[in-house]
Amino acid sequence: MKEVPQLIKAVALMTFAVTLAPSSSAEVAEAEAVVQAEVDAYNAHDIHAFMATYAKDAEIYEFPARLIMKGEAQIEDLYKKKFSNDPRLHAKIVKRMVMDDVIVDHEQVVITFPEGPGRIEAIAINEVRDGKIQKVTLMRGKKVLDSSH
Repeated sequence: MKEVPQLIKAVALMTFAVTLAPSSSAEVAEAEAVVQAEVDAYNAHDIHAFMATYAKDAEIYEFPARLIMKGEAQIEDLYKKKFSNDPRLHAKIVKRMVMDDVIVDHEQVVITFPEGPGRIEAIAINEVRDGKIQKVTLMRGKKVLDSSH
């Protein structure tokens, strides 16, 4: 739970930084549409549509700032494996916050862990630039196994 105040602080700092460069309502709508297309492709396990939403040099971080993937090759490799190895993999957006080109999603993810089927909550902070996801910061909650296991 120590990470929650850090997350609030991080979102507040990003919010302040984003307000320094206001976007038009069309740019905001485009940023949200890109992130929604990424979620839709994730749920369809469509690696080509998924990768089409990312910039070639996109970065994915584990909160607060640990780089876990950089560039389309690393991102595609990981997600291609996830999509092919877990037919249950599905993310439901519980809440979305949109401010300029930053889209913050609170997700409930159905997933198969090595210990068995379960779910996990996550927060994804997506930064969109020029119509592509440039940076994602992920915060994962505790994994919960389904009660049958």
